Amino acid sequence: MAASDPARTPFSTLIRTASHEQHTEAESTSFMADLLGGRLGVDAYRRYTEQLWFLYTALEEAAGPLADNPVAGPFIRTGLFRLPALERDLDHLHGRSGWRTEIRPLPATRAYAARVSQVARDWPGGYVAHHYTRYLGDLSGGQIIRGKAERTWGFTRKGDGVRFYVFEQIGNPAAFKRDYRERLDELAADDLEKQRVVDECKRAFALNTAVFRELGEQFPLSA
Repeated sequence: MAASDPARTPFSTLIRTASHEQHTEAESTSFMADLLGGRLGVDAYRRYTEQLWFLYTALEEAAGPLADNPVAGPFIRTGLFRLPALERDLDHLHGRSGWRTEIRPLPATRAYAARVSQVARDWPGGYVAHHYTRYLGDLSGGQIIRGKAERTWGFTRKGDGVRFYVFEQIGNPAAFKRDYRERLDELAADDLEKQRVVDECKRAFALNTAVFRELGEQFPLSA
């Protein structure tokens, strides 16, 4: 009985289990299934990586002002930052620099990035929800995407094209994730605020799913 009591369940467990349905929905979109199945060309992977650049620009531009915040600050680690790696990947995928003036966010990406920027300004707990869904996903399921991309499009292992998924400053990802979950369990928030964070986590997955769906519309399988 006690194991199912929300008051006694670690917050890291609550946030993971409460968002499981939305997480599964995001992973099950046709675009992600086709990408991981090797059925799409590298142009689809490039377009997806472009969308990530807009999202991580919003996420990481907000990190500095929140570094000393008692709620969000404990989660901000420069070793997690993905923008430098993303930009190297996009230089490689485009075959040149200068792509920043050429790429455009999808409408769903624009909405997602705007939400991240909004909560970063107004609600540190909401920023934590987006931080959690993105970075812990990169450290976990993101490694599957890296392996598939290397095999499907011939990228050098952990090299240009897939550097986004390589966390060179995190020597032990499993230990890092354990530490991250402990920080979630110690989140400086009451139960009502924690429920709001859980709800925002669900919203983050829904926003991510919307990006995948729009990418799926751009890259439908011809078969």
